Amino acid sequence: MSGAAVELRGVTKRYGDFVAVGDLSLEVPAGTIYGVLGPNGAGKTTTLRMINDILGPDGGEIRLFGDMAPGRAAARRIGYLPEERGLYPKMRVAETLRFFGELRGLSGRVAAERAGSWLERLELAAWARNRVQDLSKGMQQKVQFAAALLHEPDLLILDEPWSGLDPINAEVLRDIVMEQRAAGRTILFCTHLMEQAEKLCDAVCLIVRGHKVLEGNIRRIKREAAGDRLVAVAFADAEAEARARQTLLADPALVAAVRERGDHLEVELAGEGQALADRLLAQLVAQGAPLRRFELVEPSLHQIFVDRVGTAVDGRGELDRGARPEVARA
Repeated sequence: MSGAAVELRGVTKRYGDFVAVGDLSLEVPAGTIYGVLGPNGAGKTTTLRMINDILGPDGGEIRLFGDMAPGRAAARRIGYLPEERGLYPKMRVAETLRFFGELRGLSGRVAAERAGSWLERLELAAWARNRVQDLSKGMQQKVQFAAALLHEPDLLILDEPWSGLDPINAEVLRDIVMEQRAAGRTILFCTHLMEQAEKLCDAVCLIVRGHKVLEGNIRRIKREAAGDRLVAVAFADAEAEARARQTLLADPALVAAVRERGDHLEVELAGEGQALADRLLAQLVAQGAPLRRFELVEPSLHQIFVDRVGTAVDGRGELDRGARPEVARA
């Protein structure tokens, strides 16, 4: 598959006077992992539900796999993991998976075979004959994850997929997502957990109050956000650090901010460019500061998220209409 697996053009969804999603455009390249990011209430789940034809947009256009609109035909090529549990608590686990497989067009035999394979893979085989209600929340999440994959969809849509999972099972699901991409499938997921997105995504779209504020290749976004302004600095002793904090790191002509980052300081320079970093290093050396680390670094996706949400939302919690969306292209 080539081109875009999902395209949104000016999509809007309203509930009365409330705009849940406003004039949203994005493009998900086929065969990639794409993250729709944003704080709680940003419109992420509404966006995924419109793509999956659970909700209809009030304006704009959604195209899937190049020329398909959301609907029954497209649904056979989509696997969907909703944020809320979509399982029947009284059904047995294996029966549940076979049922969902048959809903997506598999024969009973094929659905049962694939269900058994996924239960083995997710270490749930011993629970196959148990009722869904007997499982923990994390185990139910894994069952629902398997149900989304059973029919081997071209597009996998995941809404907060790591909800309720411990770190070990979260890692298992991350590995499976990477395998799905390696097999040529497209994965579209939404989350407010930036560390998950940073580990997985090729590209992201950040939405706030239903509006896009940032979109593009994740490496390019991080590179452009850095702008040669962030330096990781670690001193050999506390006395040297304290002296630098009182002098060079307190100079507003050099430094805009200093943040604690575990075993080092993250120094935000007062301007962009290698020259200012070189100047700070030269002055630290001239001061005789013993350094263990001094290097230009990229901001984490979490820091970019915090910075962008802060600039896109005014003091009343409303979107700043003067904050124009940014697009970073690979």
